Amino acid sequence: MRFLLENELLIPEHLSDKPGVKRISDHESGHSQPLNPSYDYSPELQQLLYGKQLLLEEIPFSLEDIQQHYVNGFVHYRKCITKTKEGYSCVRCGNSDQKLFALFECARCQQECTYCRKCINMGRMSECTVMVSWAGPSPTGEIPAKPLVWEGSLSAGQQKASTELIRAVQTNDQLLIWAVCGAGKTEILFEGIETALQAGKRVCIATPRTDVVIELAPRIKAAFPQVDVIALYGGSEDRNKTAPITLSTTHQLLRFYKAFDMIIIDEVDAFPYSVEPMLQYAVNQAKKDISSTIYLTATPNKTWKKEISAGKRKAVTIPARYHRQPLPVPEYVWCGNWEKRLKKKRLPGNLMAWIKEHLEKGKQAFLFVPRITYLESIVQVLQSIEPRIQGVHAEAPDRKEKVARFRTGEIPIIVTTTILERGVTVPNIDVAVLGAEDRIFTESALVQISGRVGRSAQFPTGQILFFHFGRTMEMVKAKQHIEKMNKEALQNGFID
Repeated sequence: MRFLLENELLIPEHLSDKPGVKRISDHESGHSQPLNPSYDYSPELQQLLYGKQLLLEEIPFSLEDIQQHYVNGFVHYRKCITKTKEGYSCVRCGNSDQKLFALFECARCQQECTYCRKCINMGRMSECTVMVSWAGPSPTGEIPAKPLVWEGSLSAGQQKASTELIRAVQTNDQLLIWAVCGAGKTEILFEGIETALQAGKRVCIATPRTDVVIELAPRIKAAFPQVDVIALYGGSEDRNKTAPITLSTTHQLLRFYKAFDMIIIDEVDAFPYSVEPMLQYAVNQAKKDISSTIYLTATPNKTWKKEISAGKRKAVTIPARYHRQPLPVPEYVWCGNWEKRLKKKRLPGNLMAWIKEHLEKGKQAFLFVPRITYLESIVQVLQSIEPRIQGVHAEAPDRKEKVARFRTGEIPIIVTTTILERGVTVPNIDVAVLGAEDRIFTESALVQISGRVGRSAQFPTGQILFFHFGRTMEMVKAKQHIEKMNKEALQNGFID
């Protein structure tokens, strides 16, 4: 099948009798024309398309305007769906699972057309449509000689990581930064980002969760106040903008194509990035062929740990927090058959005593639970003693509002699923996990949950309790992980 642009539709060539229209052939994965330097291109279209790959319906310009930019070499076309030996492959998300392709009666080509079901929520990718990218010059923007205005100081561990990061940026290399929760990873990035900006490079910080993007944005803007920074997530107002620094969920990277000279993947071990090849494909597609890739994690997987030990992966480890105090170590607390009690609208006595103690002291706390189905019942029991206690989970429409109220101290205790195991920082906090034996609480999850405690230099200690009905290996490994980091930090002189 061959394609052409006509009447604001993409249709097969054999259905048109109009000659002289630029075509995209089946054997071409992409198509562009030589650049015409005298063409008066649209800066607005440049801003929209630079580093992106968008469907025609996502572009608020007429088809004639887009086609003129293509003819003059300023726009690049790529087919959405390509044929392979196995069947089909999606250009945007990399899907090659034939079960995730389907046919539909297409109004464009007036025949059955194959489309990708995997990334359908971002717009339909079908055989007779194209992705549009910018092929002209990069948008210009002034970068000050000294873009970083942050005046803080780095700990010895942070400085070590920052130096390695700068080297990776200068050599377009990969680097894993393995830093404990609360090590000050954001501050570690500052000098590396500045190095990239001073070299005219574009930077992206990508993270699996919207909450983290929203929390990071004001911190990055404060550190680089004279540099444009955009934040991209579902519903973001910055969707059609481009900037030297981009904060994005990993899902939003599906819209980018060879955009970034430096890409930082925060919480590389987190769901869904860690288990979704589509998101890993998106990252690789979003960065330029010559670029640096920085991975951040507090809990690398087994494969990466082995690669680090074998010297096959460049990595720097920060086993201590910036305030030089050891990580709080979790304690195991047996609480009996809590699920059986919950069915009777009751909670274990030792957990209730812990809750009441925190209410009396006025100290805020997280209570992590395994499932949404448990959460609502637990919140109902706890609200009988304190109506201000609230619960949040991934599907809660008012999640952001409740987290904001928790940060201000309006909510004393928040009951949550693992959705808040990362990215939410409250200075003086204790944490409990109910049902720590549940399979949802992996070593990684429990280490991250424990990492909510003692992050502030003003409040470097705190309590983390694993309430359980049976100790699991994941619980044991989480505690050993934290103790190992404390031992390594002490040996390296990173804690007092």
